[in-house]
Amino acid sequence: MVGGQLGVATRDDGGVGHPGRTELVELPCRALLVDVDGVLVDSDASVALSWSRWARERDLDPAEVLGTVHGRRTADTVALLVGPDERARALAAVDRYELEDVGSTTALPGAAELLGQLPAGAWAVVTSGRRELATARLAVAGLPVPAVSVCGEDVPAGKPDPAGYRRAAAELGLPPGDCVVLEDSPPGVAAGTAAGATVVGVSERALASGARLVVRDLRGLTWTGSGLGVDSGALLRS
Repeated sequence: MVGGQLGVATRDDGGVGHPGRTELVELPCRALLVDVDGVLVDSDASVALSWSRWARERDLDPAEVLGTVHGRRTADTVALLVGPDERARALAAVDRYELEDVGSTTALPGAAELLGQLPAGAWAVVTSGRRELATARLAVAGLPVPAVSVCGEDVPAGKPDPAGYRRAAAELGLPPGDCVVLEDSPPGVAAGTAAGATVVGVSERALASGARLVVRDLRGLTWTGSGLGVDSGALLRS
């Protein structure tokens, strides 16, 4: 991490509706590497609809299938569930369903505000999803697509392999240690950590990961110009 230490500042949030004092923890960095689903957008309803339809067509238990999906590339999930002869057709089907069901995707709290603070070249997305799907979900949610996006088809192995985060940092011209990763899934947290970045877990889902800092959502995160500011009031774990 740039600077090697967390910066901590105390600020007064006194006033109507904002009693007391909170700490702003600054994670020094030069860029953010951000997962899409579960961090920037809520695609859970879309994922459940698409994969449940896909599972029923193959006489699989939708609940069991949905338990394998999050944080994995679609191709990796399909490979776990169907035989080699059927994989190409099965993958094409779920890819089509996910694009058809993209309309229910919404931006998660704080996503638009945080992205709006970031200068060009100071962030990238790293997702297990395919580029077409990730771009569609961001567009439906009203969020920008950064200049650098590393998607499932861009890497030889999906999360928890660190290849995606290493590639995104390299495309920004930075070492991973100069970046902060925002991730919600345990495989994604493991990937960011293995890449050498500082990782902030996002949402209760990340409490099952090894992330030391976990925030409820992206509210309370700010770009300070020299790193990521994390309001202590947003923390689920520290």
